[in-house]
Amino acid sequence: MVGEAAGVRFTVLTCMSFHRIDDGANGNKIFPVMESMDIDFLVHTGDIVYYDKAKPYATDLSLARFKWNRMFALPNHRSFFDNTGGYFMKDDHDTLKNDAWPGQWYGGLTWEQGLATFREQVPMSEKTYRTFRWGKHLQFWLIEGRDFRSPNTMPDGPDKTIWGEEQKEWFFETVQASDATYKLVISPTPIVGPDRDDKYDNHTNQSFRTEGEELRAFLSSIDNLFVITGDRHWQYVSEDPETGLIEFASGPTTDRQASGFSLEERQPMHKYLNIKGGFLSVEVTPVDEDPEIIFTHHGVDGSVYNQVAFRLE
Repeated sequence: MVGEAAGVRFTVLTCMSFHRIDDGANGNKIFPVMESMDIDFLVHTGDIVYYDKAKPYATDLSLARFKWNRMFALPNHRSFFDNTGGYFMKDDHDTLKNDAWPGQWYGGLTWEQGLATFREQVPMSEKTYRTFRWGKHLQFWLIEGRDFRSPNTMPDGPDKTIWGEEQKEWFFETVQASDATYKLVISPTPIVGPDRDDKYDNHTNQSFRTEGEELRAFLSSIDNLFVITGDRHWQYVSEDPETGLIEFASGPTTDRQASGFSLEERQPMHKYLNIKGGFLSVEVTPVDEDPEIIFTHHGVDGSVYNQVAFRLE
């Protein structure tokens, strides 16, 4: 119930490639680990399957469906979801192709087919942007990052968007109205970063700088709000030097998929950086007078790599 000071624990993961699974025919190692943790639910931030990776490339509807069926037929995955609920978000690779935006095609797979297939394969609300309340102390928002975006190639400016005006209006209204102790914005792509200089698909990049600055300014104005992101193939905690907004990246599901950044590229805004696979767990304590939220980065075997806790301000 919304008014109950109940505890909650959940996990977040991203980037799940069939050809980089790490437990052979069983699937990914993280699923038995998470199953043993007695979590309340899971959030998958996207790139659940990769249409644009080989063997096979999902260039038509039947191959797209094949990739979903193959991924969730794996024993570790099937056992986990037999016992644990999940919230699913999509990103580029499970919509169409890398850095995709509306109107594009991937071979014979259309944008419209990509959107419809995602809804066909996972539980979904009426809108793909959603908010959920778990007790008195936690509310989280699942952001849609593909449906409403401008082309990445469009010049940056006040009209260029990833979220779209309808979603932004809904988000600003609902987050300001929330009386939850802790608020989490779960995004399929980074809002704080940092990212690589040659990328142009998210709010940390120069290509979406205007909307990125708008969102970071607003989000940092809300007390006890944190961002969790998928998409990046490395784990991190970062703090925006301009606004103080804090972002957690879960990292990919396997060590084999950890890439794209290095420890030598660490910046002052990094509070934690690790080029490893695994997942993020989030726990909110049930203590009414002094609730705490704990973020933990785990390795693929469940090992604790990093942990940070915050108490009510």
